[in-house]
Amino acid sequence: MAISIEQIKKLREATGAGILDCRKALEQSGGDYDKAMEYLREKGLATAAKRADRQASEGVVELYSHGNGRVGVMVEINCETDFVARSEAFRKFAHEIALQIAASAPKYIRETEIPAETMEALVKDERTVARARLQEEGKPESILDQVVEGRIEKYKDEACLMRQPYIRDESITIENLLMQNVAAIGENMIIRRFARWELGESTAA
Repeated sequence: MAISIEQIKKLREATGAGILDCRKALEQSGGDYDKAMEYLREKGLATAAKRADRQASEGVVELYSHGNGRVGVMVEINCETDFVARSEAFRKFAHEIALQIAASAPKYIRETEIPAETMEALVKDERTVARARLQEEGKPESILDQVVEGRIEKYKDEACLMRQPYIRDESITIENLLMQNVAAIGENMIIRRFARWELGESTAA
């Protein structure tokens, strides 16, 4: 089937992929927009994975203030070259990550950063709560581990930035968004660190 310029333009605006890649994706999917999106997403993930070991020491520290100064975010995003660091696409990505952090208040970038003692305490607490709930509902204790595991995964999805659903498109995670931008921009990119402050919050550990 013939692929129209309008179809290519729509897909390119949504994904940031090149014109030829968008045309190929639409041809491969028989003109199906959703399938073409998935094709580009998978292609982007594969391309980004190849770039993951490249040195990324340039970039930007993005500052964002939300709610008339009630929430402040500072996040460092790295890329490989100063040229990309100054590009509109990279700056837009950095801003989106700052917005995500302001809105979703992650505690960590990825799950490997969660301290072992935090995980141990969480598992212990969740087992206590889950056991009491199962007894109350008359359900077998044999499913306790499964229930606790589900609760732990939910905690990681909420606490870890890379696992959070993207606030503008909950069908993808921030990790997916990062990989898509790596593929579109053509350089390795790293969300290095962040800090989030909220007016009136306690500074106690």
